[in-house]
Amino acid sequence: IYWADGFVFVYSITDYESFRVLRPLHQHIRRIHPNANIPLLLMANKGDLLRARQVSSKEGLQLATELGGTYCEVSARENCEGVHEAFQQLCQELSRSCSSCNGEKRRGLHLVRPKSPNMQDLKRRLKQALTSKGK
Repeated sequence: IYWADGFVFVYSITDYESFRVLRPLHQHIRRIHPNANIPLLLMANKGDLLRARQVSSKEGLQLATELGGTYCEVSARENCEGVHEAFQQLCQELSRSCSSCNGEKRRGLHLVRPKSPNMQDLKRRLKQALTSKGK
């Protein structure tokens, strides 16, 4: 959440709870990035299970509009092309938003990433911990 350039919110049309948690998640992201214009894709999955639908397309589209994102309804099981196209669309939005920065990195959006631990150092510390327990 801290270093993302874009977000994909996925929920199941057959599970209203998975849809309900998206608004609080978006609010959390807005608290972290209050002034950022980060592309958002709202993806409704399980479009092939219409008989078990609990979330209407209208509700999904309404939420996407409210959150300032784009909406798509897909079936990952029956048509992976729909999923691929949705990700392509998000990547194009990311590309446009990055090109509008005139080559400059967006300031304030990215926080410094913590350094990855050195594997050799981790092994050394693990050995020390194991040998100290044996003593």
